[in-house]
Amino acid sequence: MEIADRIKQLKKEKNAVIMAHYYVPGEVQAVADYIGDSYYLSKVAEELKERIIVFCGVSFMGESAKLLSPNKKVLMPDRCADCPMAHMADRETIRKMREAYDDLAVVCYINSTAELKQYADVCVTSANAVKIVKALPQKYIFFIPDRNLARYVAEQAPEKTFVYNEGFCPVHEEIRPEEVLAEQERHPGALILAHPECRKEVLERSDYVGSTSGILRYVSQSDGREFIVCTEEGVSYKLRQDNPEKTFYFPKTVPVCTDMKLNTLEKLLRVLEHEDNEVHVPESLQQEAVEPLKKMLELAK
Repeated sequence: MEIADRIKQLKKEKNAVIMAHYYVPGEVQAVADYIGDSYYLSKVAEELKERIIVFCGVSFMGESAKLLSPNKKVLMPDRCADCPMAHMADRETIRKMREAYDDLAVVCYINSTAELKQYADVCVTSANAVKIVKALPQKYIFFIPDRNLARYVAEQAPEKTFVYNEGFCPVHEEIRPEEVLAEQERHPGALILAHPECRKEVLERSDYVGSTSGILRYVSQSDGREFIVCTEEGVSYKLRQDNPEKTFYFPKTVPVCTDMKLNTLEKLLRVLEHEDNEVHVPESLQQEAVEPLKKMLELAK
């Protein structure tokens, strides 16, 4: 029996559902029940009825699913799949910022650990960050952990005053403007699409800036035929599936998240067979960590 067929069989037997981020390998996306960005998958996780959630992504995604569905068994194909940026903020800095600014909201990108989420007022994703920040009553925004997304949101919400943290996504940070320009010179008719985790110099050259789901939507609605994509290359699976008549290019140094690629069909099958790699969030921080996520879902409606 093929691995994909065995996965489907086990999923039915065990009342399990498979969720996958756009950045995992295409063959994993192909067997998933839900494919999306962090915002979409968070919304879905809260509403699922199945007993088991297998989350094909990185650790903060599994934690978020567990926080939103505490009674479910949440499994990950590889428990070592992590997000470096998710750890790039700390409690002491947050405390100092709260002391320095009276009218401050700590806005926590969902790409962060449950440990960090518990100190935030609200979580956001790249898809809803601008909307949520604009809806907050506070004037000052301490945005953690990503500085690039923070600066992008600040430009869209000039009525707020931002305080920046120095975190970043290593994959998007390494997309160099000179490589994007070189790709554009090779394909002068191509539109440039960028995720807001990219450097400002890349965003300034782009025809569209948005979340992964935003990029997918833009391409489907665009009359353009060629696109230079400045985000993790896993999105190419869905881009090509939805737009077979269009052509996609990536910078010469193709953006690859090695942690996302730890999710394989073989590991997915194994975790369904053995029900190991279960995600646990300590009870001591469950309530405080889930509140910012629930506030995000409420404000993003």
